[in-house]
Amino acid sequence: MTTLPKTTSAKKLGLVIDLDTCVGCHACVVSCKGWNTENYGAPLSDQDPYGSDPSGTFLNRVHSYEVQPETGPAQLIHFPKSCLHCEDAPCVTVCPTGASYKRAEDGIVLVNEDACIGCGLCAWACPYGAREMDQAAGVMKKCTLCVDRIYNDNLPEEDRVPSCVRTCPSGARHFGDLGDDTSEVSQLVAARGGMDLMPELGTKPVNKYLPPRPKDVPADLDILAPYLEPVSGTQKGFLGWLDKALEKL
Repeated sequence: MTTLPKTTSAKKLGLVIDLDTCVGCHACVVSCKGWNTENYGAPLSDQDPYGSDPSGTFLNRVHSYEVQPETGPAQLIHFPKSCLHCEDAPCVTVCPTGASYKRAEDGIVLVNEDACIGCGLCAWACPYGAREMDQAAGVMKKCTLCVDRIYNDNLPEEDRVPSCVRTCPSGARHFGDLGDDTSEVSQLVAARGGMDLMPELGTKPVNKYLPPRPKDVPADLDILAPYLEPVSGTQKGFLGWLDKALEKL
């Protein structure tokens, strides 16, 4: 089986995702699919995309949940999910060929597709469901943190971030070095109480989530009331004539 690096640098590249500002637009999903299909490894295939039972390979997905707080109305929470690049990555240690590995220099977990035999052990070991089998290629795929972007000196500096981060219209996704306490992402985590996903598993994920802020909404507030009030008591012009004509029918 594959082993994790015995010595690693202090650098831990990862994502910080703000669940308070994510609007569930799936722009990150589309951008991730497009960039990785066109640029990294084998394309992310789709099976029967326009048929009755479509399926495909995605490195990033967004799930939506309705959450009922103790007080106030229910909230819709959008939850983006991709590889968390765990420090103690179980997907790496179960790989029989060494295809799954963790980089010592920045902590990114990757897959060598040439060495992957598609056994699926990494998918079974990942507690977050972040591994996907590409049925066309016969190998496992996962988020790479767009390693082909972040170190690409041919790209403008503002584009040297994961595609999902560059695309997010609400600024809900942040990228940086979570091993550096002075970095913007680390300060954001400290200020907002960033948390690990399922910390009890001991995988020590690098990616962090910022919890939704409580919404200060009165429990008896009817948010639909303004939309149910008539816009105008009496119609004028053509609409007024149409109302009178319809009343006679």
